Amino acid sequence: MEIFKDLSNPASKEFEKLLNTQLSKINIEEGKIIDGKINKITEKFVFLFVEGLKSEPVLDINELKSLGLKDKIKVGETIPVLLEKIEDRNGEILVSASKAKKIKGWDKLVEAYEKNEPIMGKITSKCKGGCIVEHIDTGSLMFLPGSQISDKPLKDISHLMNEPQKFALIKLDKIRGNACVSRKEIISSFKKEDKAKIISKYKIGDIIKDAEVKGYSSFGCFFNVNNELDVLVHLQEISYSRVNHPDEVFNIGEKHDLKVISVDKEKLQVGCSVKQLSPDPFEHIENYNLDKTYKAKVVKIMDFGAFCELEPGLTTLLHSSELSWTKKNVSTKKMFKVGDEIDCVITEIDKEKRRVAISHRLTQKNPYEVFEKNHPVGSIVEGDVVNKNEYSLFVKIKNYDLDAFLHCNDLTYLNNGEEELNKYNKGDKIKVKVLEIKTSEQKIRVGLRQTKTDPFDWFKNKKENQTITVKIISTDNKGLIVRPEGCEMDFPIKKSQIAINSADARPSRFTGGERIDCAIAELDLNKRKVILSIKLLEEIEKKEALDKYGAEGSGKNLPFSSLSEDLKKKDEDKK
Repeated sequence: MEIFKDLSNPASKEFEKLLNTQLSKINIEEGKIIDGKINKITEKFVFLFVEGLKSEPVLDINELKSLGLKDKIKVGETIPVLLEKIEDRNGEILVSASKAKKIKGWDKLVEAYEKNEPIMGKITSKCKGGCIVEHIDTGSLMFLPGSQISDKPLKDISHLMNEPQKFALIKLDKIRGNACVSRKEIISSFKKEDKAKIISKYKIGDIIKDAEVKGYSSFGCFFNVNNELDVLVHLQEISYSRVNHPDEVFNIGEKHDLKVISVDKEKLQVGCSVKQLSPDPFEHIENYNLDKTYKAKVVKIMDFGAFCELEPGLTTLLHSSELSWTKKNVSTKKMFKVGDEIDCVITEIDKEKRRVAISHRLTQKNPYEVFEKNHPVGSIVEGDVVNKNEYSLFVKIKNYDLDAFLHCNDLTYLNNGEEELNKYNKGDKIKVKVLEIKTSEQKIRVGLRQTKTDPFDWFKNKKENQTITVKIISTDNKGLIVRPEGCEMDFPIKKSQIAINSADARPSRFTGGERIDCAIAELDLNKRKVILSIKLLEEIEKKEALDKYGAEGSGKNLPFSSLSEDLKKKDEDKK
């Protein structure tokens, strides 16, 4: 014990020197991978000898078997392990063979990633968004996104499962220890070499025969050339005329000749043109005149019309509004089919926009002009009710494919127009009068009541302030409904126009059926407006009495209670 207490003696110094020399030879650190030699094996554990450690680390046999190291479980074999703890709470040394293998595998992945080298792996299972790939050399697990499985969409990948194949490392997260791989990149790299050889065969000006339409995009159309190359025809290279989308000109599966206009060996792209195979038709557009009839070939049918060719390469638009004079929202598919040759009239030539518009209906006579010539405003025509809505009828005129508009207010003079409308149904035959023709707007307005005598004509020989006899039809709180004798129309007398005295202005004074006199307060034959008033008649008669009987006493014999007072007032006014 004395030797350890007294460190200044020569023996202690010599022991310290030997101890330091021995420890300096062995560098033991936590977190490092070290080699351990098997010196003892039991049923469940393997004991390792590591020089420099105070005790023997222990490994679980099952851990070694799961790592595929069953053959190495022999005394004297060396196994790499990760030194996690030199001494834990129990004073034991903690090591891990699986973590050592993972770290060594990660180092290999990092090396391959930095050198941009492919690695060998196999797809072991599917997961959300892709698959799990096992690195064959180290057993490390990596993620394969679904978009990186192949360069083409695959519905079934069962043939790729557990098959050793090359993968490219596309992403490594050193902090989290995650790796992302791609099979698509390996496939594309092989195809890239083949594609470069294929593209080297083409040069600007070459003509490609029978390229098949493969797909569309907003900027052009893709063609498949001999099942070895996809080329792009830009939207501007499809036709000399304006094209909004490739599907206006091409259909999937069609075959067309193409002209090579660009070759990019770096991007491995070939650009082609369809329109450059034919001369520019706008160079001789002067050969076509406006408002002249030409033959056009239907090349494509759309919902809004049809595209037609006046000559190869000169495509024009025939809008659905220019198909027919009379049919609205007409279907182009029902009128024409692709390949039909139709007559058309050129309505517009725009050299700057390189656009030509045509019309099919202009090749026929305008039926509205023909109708206006044969049946001017004021004519009586026959027709059938073909449609009806809440406020009007539509009448198909006999011998014409034209529909005329008949408003409910033009049905009758007598009743409410909306009530009268309920009396008519589809198929009813009626005679109507032409009220208005708008050829430019393709509209015809007709009336039914105009074909009959206007009962308002009863007032033609009448004038304002004239007295007429009427029959009371009905009464209500608002006033009276009366009908002049000899007239078929009913008119209202407002409550305020029943009497001079407000006490007598009561509609309840009348029961209905009485014959009374009233005066015409207002009359406008042009506007068909008339206002009747009993009050006005009383005022007129009162004035006449005052003019005729100027004495105060005479007024007492009259049936007007206020006449004497009015006479006094008149005398005072004279003074």
